[in-house]
Amino acid sequence: MPKDATSVLPAWQQRLNELLPLYGHRNWIVVADSAYPVQSQPGVESIVTGGDHLEVVRAVRDAIAASRHVRAHIRADKEFAFVQEPDSPGIGEYRRKLNELLAGATVTPIPHLELIGQIDRASTLFSMLILKTNLTIPYSSVFFELDCGYWSAEAEKRTRDAMQAAQSK
Repeated sequence: MPKDATSVLPAWQQRLNELLPLYGHRNWIVVADSAYPVQSQPGVESIVTGGDHLEVVRAVRDAIAASRHVRAHIRADKEFAFVQEPDSPGIGEYRRKLNELLAGATVTPIPHLELIGQIDRASTLFSMLILKTNLTIPYSSVFFELDCGYWSAEAEKRTRDAMQAAQSK
């Protein structure tokens, strides 16, 4: 009897596949290094993947790309660009591989504490998924802030402008 495809996926990836169809704009998925803190808001679910950081980033990126209902704004810790090789051996090679993996995507650097604060505030109303990996390079977490995949900021602005114009009459 053949196994179904999800039975061979790691538990974290099965959970990602369960949640992504439920998620929409304002939900976040974070691929975090091993020292990322567990956040205490009830809307934040943390999973230790035991996996390679780049493999988890790839899986999240690909799952979002395959989804029709969401797209992601990618955020990264601003500090990441300033960590030096002597302080974190292997960071140069990791940066190169991460840049290759995210080539073509816009990645916005934001100070780490600001990102943590954004997650904290958003999680009071919306769910977040934190996928902790085995990576031991500081400031290496990748933050995927989800947005509507079939609606643009420009379309939203036109809608709001039309609403305001109708109210002015």
